[in-house]
Formats: sequence, C-alpha cells, structure tokens
Amino acid sequence: MSVYDTQAWKDAAAKINLEEDKVPVREIPSVLVKNDGGKVENAWEWMNVRRPQVLDFYTRELFGEFPPRPQEIKHEVVSCRNDALGGSAVRKEIKITFRQGENSHSMLMLVYIPKDAKGKVPFFLGLNFKGNHTTTSEEDVIESGRDTEGKLVEDKRGCQAQRWEFANAVSKGFAVATCCYHDIFPDFPTDEAWQKSIYGLFYPDASSKLNDRHTAIGAWAWGLSRMLDALEGEEMIDCRRAGVTGHSRLGKTALWAGANDQRFKVVVSNDSGHGGATLFKRCLGESIDIMNMVFPHWFVAGFKKYGNMDADLEFDQNFLLSLIAPRALCIGSATEDLWADPKGEFLAGVHASEVWQLFGVKGMPSGTHPAADVNLTGEVSYHMRTGAHNILLQDWNHYLEVASKLFG
Repeated sequence: MSVYDTQAWKDAAAKINLEEDKVPVREIPSVLVKNDGGKVENAWEWMNVRRPQVLDFYTRELFGEFPPRPQEIKHEVVSCRNDALGGSAVRKEIKITFRQGENSHSMLMLVYIPKDAKGKVPFFLGLNFKGNHTTTSEEDVIESGRDTEGKLVEDKRGCQAQRWEFANAVSKGFAVATCCYHDIFPDFPTDEAWQKSIYGLFYPDASSKLNDRHTAIGAWAWGLSRMLDALEGEEMIDCRRAGVTGHSRLGKTALWAGANDQRFKVVVSNDSGHGGATLFKRCLGESIDIMNMVFPHWFVAGFKKYGNMDADLEFDQNFLLSLIAPRALCIGSATEDLWADPKGEFLAGVHASEVWQLFGVKGMPSGTHPAADVNLTGEVSYHMRTGAHNILLQDWNHYLEVASKLFG
C-alpha cells in the first residue's frame, strides 16, 4: 500500500494550508546572526565564519554529509555523434564509473554541445527524473534510469523532452548535460535503494540505517559534482562557466550542490518548494511532516524533530539560499504550484539578499512579488511562470538569459 493511501497521510494532507490569508505572521530570521549572537559585518566574515556555520547546520540537520571521492573515477565516451539535433550539436554519452575497493558504480551522462562554437562554451548540467532517453526524441540515445529491480522506470522515449530544450540552449551557445537521478540513488525509501545507490560503494551493508548521516539529496548533489569533474576533460566545454539546474526535488538538489561546490557559478532552483527555496514559516503548501512521511530518504533522520514546528523554526530557507552568494542564483515558480508556495520562494530570495549586499550588490532587484511572467533579473533572479509545476521553455529562457549576462 502506498503511503498516500494511509490514514496518516490523509490526515496530514487535510491540514495543509493553501490560502494566503491564513499564512501566520512570523519574523524571518536573519542568516547574518552568528552562532555566538554577533552579526556578520562584511563579506570576509561571511565567507570565513558564518557561511561555514550555516553549511555545517544544513549538513547535520537536513541534507547529510557528502560521500567521499572514491578511490578511482573513470570517464568513458560510449557514443558520439557530430550531427545531433538536426546538425546543430555534438552529442556525447559518457559513462562515469566509480571504484572503491572491489565495489563499482556507474552513471551515464548525456551531453549536447554547440557544433559550430568558436571557442569553449558555457554549460548547464542537471539531473533528470526518468532516464536520458526520455529527455530527447533522438531514437539512438541509450536508455538509462532503473529501479531497484533493474527495470527502466520509464520506457517512453522523449516523454520529458519539453523539460530540457536542448536545441534552444545549443542555439544560444550553451552545452547541456544530464544524468538520471535513479542512476545515483534510486528514489525509493527502501534498504534496496540505499544498497544500489552510490553509498553501496563505501558501505558494504548500505541501508536506511545510514539515514542518520546521509541522504538521497546528498547523493544526487554529489553526483552533480562528479558530472562536472567529468566535463573538465571536454575540450569544447568551459568549466569556469558552469551552471547547475534542477526542478522540484532536483531543485532542492541543485541548491545543495551549489552550496557545496562553488565551481557552479549559476545555481537554478525551479519549483523547488519546501526544503528548497520556500520559507517554512509561511506554512503554505507542503509541510515538514508531509515530506518526512513520504520522502524520509531525502533528509537526515534528525530532520523529523522539526515536525509541526514550521512556523517557529529558528532558521529558514533563506539560510540555504545564502550559501550561493555571491554567485548568481535563479529562483523559478509557477502560479498554480501552491504546494511549493511561489510567494515563499520569492521572499526567501529577498531575505537571502542581505548576504549578497555584503559583497556590494543588491541581490533580488525588488522586494515586491512580481506579477506572473515578469522576470526579475539580478544577482538573485526570480520569475513566476503562468501554469503548473513544471520546467518549460519560458523558465529555461530566463535562466539562459541570466547566465548569458554573467558569462558574456
């Protein structure tokens, strides 16, 4: 029986608030207040004192420790086409294999690179939900993304191609790379998923008992950094101009990857919601209890102690967003995605901007939540697309615009 069929889930879901006039009035804590109660005064103090405190907090209380680098990492190009996307792109499929002692684990990365670029190109990388073959209509892309029994989670080729817009990115001079997140940690809260994840490299008896220190989101974020490692060897790609993107739970993942790996110069959170960009204290949409009930493997076991405390937390997700400063942060919402609380995503960016201001820039360009389909573009950027929970061409165009301005 699915957790969605249980009475506990039904009772919790019935309590979820989706009305703005029922949002409690709570002060949003400042991330600039250090553990000793003093306030950060400058950018040096942020980077060397307060930022490590915040990163340590999120490691212990939400997303867990990053796994170590394995003893051996091998990158193998298993296919290459010079006429992809109607002749506009070079397409590569790169197998990344990790070895730790006698254990090994592999993930398959799909990469599209502008064919006629005059020099090295900037790029975005991110994880997909259902397999590389679902992100493109090209029929010879290798199938990837399997459940704990080794079966494809989706066999319909191209069914999520609208979420990737490879041709559009290539036309604007960007490469794009993706892996299926199931290749890194199958998204199931079972011992089998832990064993078949990258944690199986380091723990011969990997199981949900690791959830005190490790998480699925931590594994996925680690995988994004390993994808960046692999692309450093690509002569057509400029790894000094790297962006990381993610939608929904993978938006949470992109934020955590960006927090841990400062090689990502643009970090994109698309509809990442609670545990991602949204303020918990607004108590609109998904709650901590709901997330821990349905997705216990996403967060460390200790996160459960914050259940029913959403409105009264001593931290909020402006803390997570602040870990991206002073790099570029893009936050995307959707008008119909109340479960993720679009206004809460915007306000988290506003409150996080006090860290960017330490570096002499504004952060979010405005403190007023914009109308639908209006782009706010700055060091912290925001838009709210008309429509439902998704990542579409309109979203990508804003993220590519931000990256183009930054990278030139």
